[in-house]
Amino acid sequence: MTSAADPLTLVLVGPMGAGKTSVGRRVARALGVAFIDTDKRIAAVHGPIPVIFSEHGEAHFRALEREAVATALDEGGVVSLGGGAVTDAATRELLRTHQVVYLTVSAEAVADRITGGGRPLLAGDDPVQRWRQIFEQRRGLYEEVASATFDTSRRPMQRIADDIAAWRREQR
Repeated sequence: MTSAADPLTLVLVGPMGAGKTSVGRRVARALGVAFIDTDKRIAAVHGPIPVIFSEHGEAHFRALEREAVATALDEGGVVSLGGGAVTDAATRELLRTHQVVYLTVSAEAVADRITGGGRPLLAGDDPVQRWRQIFEQRRGLYEEVASATFDTSRRPMQRIADDIAAWRREQR
């Protein structure tokens, strides 16, 4: 189903490192709509996400995230959600009336993408193993909300974005 407010609203979900931001920017450009990264919006208003997690906990962050998602969906365009947004039932409910693309990626391909800080749930000795655990916990939720699935493991991000934009245009 499409949103009555903006027929080109498209939501990107998937695990950390799947390319939601980099693909999302390209898809928005191809469709001629705004790009909204809900994690970046939350950080701009409330401070760094790792700090929110450590000082206020994951539940507080998910509440901020749900509010950011609702606002972004009202505005329309291409909306990239954080990897854990689908863990919140109310956020999943917000997605039910929108086209949702699930970006998936293999653990092998994601290994290089998740190095560096800024991912509090991946802290520890083996971030790829932690990523696998989190992905397995969330996989069914991504599938539940998805209208379509695209794998970002091996193809250039621009090609993936072009395919998603073409798919979205067909959904009108």
